Amino acid sequence: MPNQYGKTFNLLKKSTKTYWHDYTHHKFVQKLALGTLNKKLFINYLIQDYIFLIHFSRAWALLIVKSNSLNEMKLAANTVNTLVNEEIQLHVKTCLKEGISEKQLYHAEEKINNLSYTRFVLEAGYTGGYLDLLVSLSPCIFGYGEIGQRLIKESKPRNKYKDWIDVYSGKDYQRLCIKIGEMLDASINNRLGKNYKNHKSWPDLEKKFLLATKLEINFWEMSLKK
Repeated sequence: MPNQYGKTFNLLKKSTKTYWHDYTHHKFVQKLALGTLNKKLFINYLIQDYIFLIHFSRAWALLIVKSNSLNEMKLAANTVNTLVNEEIQLHVKTCLKEGISEKQLYHAEEKINNLSYTRFVLEAGYTGGYLDLLVSLSPCIFGYGEIGQRLIKESKPRNKYKDWIDVYSGKDYQRLCIKIGEMLDASINNRLGKNYKNHKSWPDLEKKFLLATKLEINFWEMSLKK
């Protein structure tokens, strides 16, 4: 798949070895593409992802505080808006059709795989710097962007999960991924210099990106369990 999300993302993705492919081509994702995923599993996934996105939005809000420029603040704020007013609302809308209210979603029990992931990104926000947090948040944003691009081409006509696929393959979400990729490139260069791969902080950023990717895989694994 052509890289549209920037040089830094491409380097971080390559550093994960096979884990990135395991994440973006997981069995759960393949079942979404084919439309064969059990509906109950999909609803359970949406419930957990709703909880995840609540915490994820808070982590992006922390990025505003850690920004060095108005442009960085604007992008973080726009991302929070996309998460809260678009992604989360898709979950609410779909679950309402199944008789699950937003109040029930908000008070649903958070599963351990979800808990470990959300606390990881929040910890990166509370204890790390701007780059620590941005890199920790990146696998979710970019991974869903790649998944959306692929599934819109591979999914069968009248796929019952078309609404979900449309969100992540859509122009708005893809534009967001590109903007975040540009900001990641710029912020890395501004803070670590053009030879950032030789900077002492780079290996730690690779580790954070890898860990977040593994946590994404764990999230899919959780979502396949009844």
